Amino acid sequence: MKKVSVVLSLLLILSTTIYAQQQYRRQVRPTKNVIVMIPDGTSMGVVSAARWYQIYNKLGGNNLAIDPHLCGTVKTFSSNAPIGDSAPTTSAYMTGMPQQTGNVSIYPVADPENDLVPVDPAKAYQPLATILEAAKYQQNKATGLVVTVEFPHATPADCSAHYYARGKYEYIASQMAYQNMDVMFGGGNSILTDDIKQYFKNTGTKLIQDDIKAFRDFNGKDKVWALFCEKELPYDLDRDSTLIPSLAEMTQKALDRLSQNENGFFLMVEGSKVDWSAHGNDAIGCITEYLAFDKAVGTVMDFAKKNGETTVIVLPDHGNSGFTIGRRDLKSYDRASLDKLFGSVSKYKKTGEGLERILLKSKPEDFKRIFKEYTDIDLNDEELELLLSSKNYKEADYMKVSNSVNMGSSIIKIMNEHTYFGFTTGGHTGEEVFLAAYHPNGDLPIGMNTNTEINQYLADALGIKTTLSEMTDEIFAKHIEVFKGLDYSIDKTTDFPVLKVKKGDMTLTIPAFKSVVYLNDQPISLSTVTVYIDKNDTFYLPKSLINKL
Repeated sequence: MKKVSVVLSLLLILSTTIYAQQQYRRQVRPTKNVIVMIPDGTSMGVVSAARWYQIYNKLGGNNLAIDPHLCGTVKTFSSNAPIGDSAPTTSAYMTGMPQQTGNVSIYPVADPENDLVPVDPAKAYQPLATILEAAKYQQNKATGLVVTVEFPHATPADCSAHYYARGKYEYIASQMAYQNMDVMFGGGNSILTDDIKQYFKNTGTKLIQDDIKAFRDFNGKDKVWALFCEKELPYDLDRDSTLIPSLAEMTQKALDRLSQNENGFFLMVEGSKVDWSAHGNDAIGCITEYLAFDKAVGTVMDFAKKNGETTVIVLPDHGNSGFTIGRRDLKSYDRASLDKLFGSVSKYKKTGEGLERILLKSKPEDFKRIFKEYTDIDLNDEELELLLSSKNYKEADYMKVSNSVNMGSSIIKIMNEHTYFGFTTGGHTGEEVFLAAYHPNGDLPIGMNTNTEINQYLADALGIKTTLSEMTDEIFAKHIEVFKGLDYSIDKTTDFPVLKVKKGDMTLTIPAFKSVVYLNDQPISLSTVTVYIDKNDTFYLPKSLINKL
C-alpha cells in the first residue's frame, strides 16, 4: 500500500510539472520591455568551464549571472538540418520559422527529402516579420542591438533585415540603417556607406565612430549608432579598455537610452565571439568571451529586477566545437584537481589571435620570451619551429612551405596541449543549448523548448496583437499583387534595384532595402523596409503603398 502511495505521489508530481509547463507556454503575461541575450555558439561545456575558471581565479563567487535563472533547454535547428548555422537559428527565434543555412529572416526553399518542419514551396524567399519589427511597427517601442562583431553579421541581421544570403552585407546593412533603430552598438565602420551616413544625418541619428569618450558621454534621446573598429571588435581578453567598451558597458548604455521610451523597448544583446573562439578551438577565448557576456547578463538582470516590467531570455543560437573539460590524455580524470584543470589556462593573458598579432610583429629571437610572458609556457624547439614555419610569418625551411599552417592555429595548438580541454570539431554542433529567463511574474519557458516555441514566448511577452504571420502579409506583400493592373518596371542598373510604378501623372519610385520611397520625387518615409529578391525578381513591400497612388 505504501508503494502504491509513493507511485501515486510521483505521478501527481509529474502530471503537475507537465501541466505547469503547458500553462507557462500558453499564458505569458506581457511586459513593457523584452530583452533577448544570445551568447553565439556557446555549448554547455563552455559555460561549465567559465564557471570553474571564475571560481579558480576568485573573480566573483561560485555562480554565473545566468545560474539563478536557468530554466530549461532549447532544441535549435535549421529547417532541413539538426545542426544550425547562426543565420537560420536566430532567424527562427525572431520569426518563428526555421530556415536554411545563410537565410536571414526569410522563408526557406523547400527541401522535401530533408525538411524537419513543413515547408510551403510557394513561400520561398518571402521576407518574414521579426520580433524586433513587431515591437517597433505594432507597439512603437524603442529597439536596439548590441554586438561584438560587425553590425550586419548573422545574429543582428536576423533581428532587423531580410535576405537569403547572410554574406550580402551591402543589402543587409542598408536595411538595418533604414530600420530606424534607436540603438546600434558594435563593430563595422568599414561597412558604412555614404548613403547610410547621409540617411543618419537626414533622420537626426547620432553616429559615433571609434570615439569611446563620445560614447561614454552620450546621454541623450537621439537615435544613436556607436561603432568601433573596421569590422569585428577584439576578443575581450585582448581588448584595450581605453579604446573599446566592454559588452557590459555597451549593454548598460543601451538600457539607459532605450528605457527613456514610454512605450518600452526590445533589445537584443549578443556575445558574438564565443562562437569565433569556439571555431578556432581557443579555450581561453571561449572562457573569457563567455564571462564577458555573463557580465552583460548581470547588468541586464539588475535592470530587470529593479524595473519590474521587463522580460529577459538568455540562450545560445547553437552549440559549437564540442568543448569539454577533460580529454583522452587526462589520466585519472576523476582525481584531476581544480589546479590541474584550470591552473595553466588561468595564466594565459591573450587569446591565440591576440598573441598572434604580437608575434607577427616580433623577431624570431624574441618568440620564446614573448610566449613565456603571455602564457607561462616554455617553448621547446619543435614548438618554436612550428611557429616560425607559419605561412603568414616566414618559412624556416622552404621545403616545408606546402605543409605550413597559420601562426594562429599553431599558437592555439601549443596552448591547448598544456591544458586538458577537448574539442571534437571546428564547426557547430547539434546538442540542445541552455535556457535562462526572467519574468517579473514568473511566467518562464521551462523544460525543453524548440526554437519556434521561443519565438512564441517572445511574442507573448511583448503582447503583440497581430501575429507575425499576419504582419508579414501586411508589410511584405509581393509587388505584382500590390500593384496588379498598374504599369510598373524594375531598374537593375543601379546599386540597389528600383521599382517604378505609374498611375496617370503620378510615379512611385521604390528603392530596394530602404524605408524611403518617392512620389513624383517627393520622399515618403515607411515604417518598415522594402526587400528585393533576385531569385524570383520580386519586391516585397507594404500593401498600403497602393494608397499612395
